[in-house]
Amino acid sequence: MNRTNWIKNLIVYGLLILGSLVMLIPFAWMISTSLKESYQVFATPVKWIPSPIKWHNYVETFTGLPFGRWLRNTLLVTVLNIFGTLVSCTVVAYGFARFRAKARNFLFIVMLSTMMLPGTVTMIPVFYLFKELGWVNTFYPLFVPAFFGNAFFIFLLRQFFMGIPTEMEEAAKIDGSSTVGILWRVILPLTIPALITVAILQFNGVWNDFMGPLLYLNKPELYTLALGINFFKSENNVQWNYLMAASVVTMLPSLIFYFIGQKYFVESITLTGQKG
Repeated sequence: MNRTNWIKNLIVYGLLILGSLVMLIPFAWMISTSLKESYQVFATPVKWIPSPIKWHNYVETFTGLPFGRWLRNTLLVTVLNIFGTLVSCTVVAYGFARFRAKARNFLFIVMLSTMMLPGTVTMIPVFYLFKELGWVNTFYPLFVPAFFGNAFFIFLLRQFFMGIPTEMEEAAKIDGSSTVGILWRVILPLTIPALITVAILQFNGVWNDFMGPLLYLNKPELYTLALGINFFKSENNVQWNYLMAASVVTMLPSLIFYFIGQKYFVESITLTGQKG
């Protein structure tokens, strides 16, 4: 590597490291605040390392708030969303990738065009629909739509399916496998990276969703984490150290999920664009 390239790389990576550190400042402040006494939260100058360190704040978060109930509600909604999204999007994407029909490409374009429709446009009509169904103050509005697919995930999986050679499916057909059997035994094992990517993205969206629970859940016992923490924050005497402790715990599953599936996430995004 010549001197010019070395200096260029040094500048680029230096700026990237600096940008990463700047982005990590709020995260560091949140962790620091979660371990402080309440009187230390807004003390000046800022103490990044609390003294003493109050690990008990995390215990108070679970005992002083209905955090366990919020966590159970969020897990239930998230798991059902991921399951519904994987099932519906996989079936539809496989149809678009393999089945031959005259209107296939037209329907695919129509499906993609729904991504250009902002969610705020359909928010009120969908709310009235669920209200007429009697689903307000239930979890149904938060996970049932997942069983009807997601345009972006269908597109991602369809592109992944089209990159898989058809010879494997033809061999399975010769062996007597049905279409469902081919999808289950041949295609899905090869699609693990894309499925994990869909699961990660859906998990992140549902786990941190605030607007959906705010619209449909009015009973405190049904609150999810995002809604419950916001409700706690809106109280007059909010304890910021407890709030930050709750926020750290809420954020950890997303981080863990991303770290575990990082390899598959990158692989699926790389392979998706190989064939259209």
